Amino acid sequence: TPISTLELAKIIDKTELPKGAFSVLPMDRLAGQQLVEDPRIQMLTFTGSPEVGWKMKSQAGKKKITLELGGNAGVIVTPTAPIDLALQKCLTGAFSYSGQICIHTQRIYVERSIFDSFLEQFCTAASKLKIGHVLEPDTDISAMIDEENAIRVEAWINEAVSQGARIACGGKRHGSVVEPTVLTNTQSSMKVCGLEAFGPVVTIEPYDDFKQAVEQINNSPYGLQAGVFTNAIDEMNYAFEHIEAGGVIVNDVPTFRVDHMPYGGIKDSGFGREGVKYAIYEMMEPKILVKPK
Repeated sequence: TPISTLELAKIIDKTELPKGAFSVLPMDRLAGQQLVEDPRIQMLTFTGSPEVGWKMKSQAGKKKITLELGGNAGVIVTPTAPIDLALQKCLTGAFSYSGQICIHTQRIYVERSIFDSFLEQFCTAASKLKIGHVLEPDTDISAMIDEENAIRVEAWINEAVSQGARIACGGKRHGSVVEPTVLTNTQSSMKVCGLEAFGPVVTIEPYDDFKQAVEQINNSPYGLQAGVFTNAIDEMNYAFEHIEAGGVIVNDVPTFRVDHMPYGGIKDSGFGREGVKYAIYEMMEPKILVKPK
């Protein structure tokens, strides 16, 4: 992320904007604290972990602030859905960026009548993903940001197994690389379910009733986005009305995003919205002028 932002700054620097209109300041957390406390800064917007984001809000005083924090996004797959599409999309959502994205597809709930088939096909496809260097065009899974985080994800997988979960595929770590991992027989109390994994691990569980699946999606401290694969209008509407998240994506994964949509979450996932128009609104204060006739 810092590298892409610096490249964007180079492009903006070549425009006719006044010098200093746009600044990129690579810094550590301590230096960032100065921006939180400096009275000249009127608004802060933060993308990162809930721990840091909510601490920043508590210290920001009267500043306006928006937070785009973590998530453990869930997906519901129903029998009316285009299953081949659901498999392909869920595979991409679970393992793109090696799971290191806040709208990573982390929990998948599949209707029981199609669960076994879905799980088998998903694991077969996951096992065929190519592990390689991140810059190689045919690479599907690459190293995590550092070995420390790979070790953390491995520990979460092992913890889940020790508590009764089953590894359907993957589960091993090689240095900073964690294999695409699918877990089943999990519980919401396990870290791989209840917290943000931020790694290439996904849980797949069966459900019997659509409303029960929605409850499972909501059984989370986060609420960024959710996905629902269905062709039933009533299920689409029910999901939209009852899922506690900033966005519900139909027949796609929660990893879906386009820049002009209002993007953001509720609960521990933050508040405020990104997206060009919506970000501009967040950064403005309405002001009215009333004049006599």
